[in-house]
Amino acid sequence: MKLRHCFLSLVCLLAMLLPFLVHARQFPVLVYHRFAPQAVDSMTVRTAAFEAQLEQIEAGGYRVIPLRQVLDYLAGRAPEPPPRALAISADDGHASVYRVMYPIVQRRHLPITLFIYPSAISNASYAMTWAQLAELRDSGLFDIQSHTYWHPNFLRERRQLSADAYAHLVDDQLIRSRAVLRQRLGRPVDLLAWPFGLWDAELESHAAAAGYVAAFTLEHRPARRGDDPMALPRYLITDAVDAKAFAAILRLADGEREEGR
Repeated sequence: MKLRHCFLSLVCLLAMLLPFLVHARQFPVLVYHRFAPQAVDSMTVRTAAFEAQLEQIEAGGYRVIPLRQVLDYLAGRAPEPPPRALAISADDGHASVYRVMYPIVQRRHLPITLFIYPSAISNASYAMTWAQLAELRDSGLFDIQSHTYWHPNFLRERRQLSADAYAHLVDDQLIRSRAVLRQRLGRPVDLLAWPFGLWDAELESHAAAAGYVAAFTLEHRPARRGDDPMALPRYLITDAVDAKAFAAILRLADGEREEGR
């Protein structure tokens, strides 16, 4: 009798949990780099292609929400986001983010998270200026976060440096980027995108010690509760991502699973 009671209790518990298990939320996080009328390299998305992707998002009933809203939900700090939600980010700080992306997302009132490496800003010919970044900040649409200070390949640097020199480099890259961005833009900086999408447990430890609460990779899958907050996945969007492939990514916001997962 006692065994039967335990079995019935377990069945009832599973019945209550089943809706949550079946409808477990997952969120595609997209990452772009630069934009131009023509795709001049592998990381450049044609302006027309970007606009077509935003049209796909809108036509499919999907909703772009702030990346922080995704993070707060994943961490259990916020209520569930609306259905069919995804987030958009852009890495590096290329001038085309200001020149091309900004007017397009401004018309649509879409929130974007930028991951910037400050050494390039107002220095490199391809990069935005601090004045342009400040304008993006003031628009209320852009959350500007860290991509380290000068975008090193940490795994390569580890092979070339002593253990102490490597640890110093990592800490300098993580801490200096936060400090410069906060000083220049006056906003909190606690999110990180790993350069080249490369990370490991040691780097995660350094990032947490430097004050970051979440970090992003280029792992090709949606973000879910239970993911490592210091190695959250994103979809790298290049010009090679056609309408069919983009639609497949969007459908993951409906709860569909990728093949093989």
